[in-house]
Amino acid sequence: MELKTDIFKLFNEEWALVTAGTGKSFNTMTVSWGGAGTLWGKSAVTVYVKPVRYTHEFLDANDFFTVSFYPEEYRKALMLLGSKSGRNCDKVKESGLTPRLLENAVTFNEAHTTLLCRKIYRQDMDTSTMPDKVVNAFYKTEAPHTMYIGEVVEIVR
Repeated sequence: MELKTDIFKLFNEEWALVTAGTGKSFNTMTVSWGGAGTLWGKSAVTVYVKPVRYTHEFLDANDFFTVSFYPEEYRKALMLLGSKSGRNCDKVKESGLTPRLLENAVTFNEAHTTLLCRKIYRQDMDTSTMPDKVVNAFYKTEAPHTMYIGEVVEIVR
């Protein structure tokens, strides 16, 4: 399994979708906070999702999730998927992206790269261990993110 890319650019500039659930019921959202590396001898991806996000429920309830990356032409779709809640509308249909069922998760046909991940760790971030500047900038009105780490079990192209 090999992924040759600028992971910093993928997350920070191109964004990604994190998707959890099954073909029967799933949700997706845009993320720009994330990373890739090695943990416990495994290739791993980390994403951060606030508890208020609908996708959080799906990440907690499922053992697998995907992190998928898209060509620039899908920027508007990713903006929509990051700004609307799947609780209130069918945002996937509105986005125009085509769901693609994998054995244990969901991605989209339009993705140029999907990381299929088995959840191996989750942790609610603790504001008492953060600099005040970060707490004031990101967590004055909402609970902090939950960190999800997934072992990358497959790279789907």
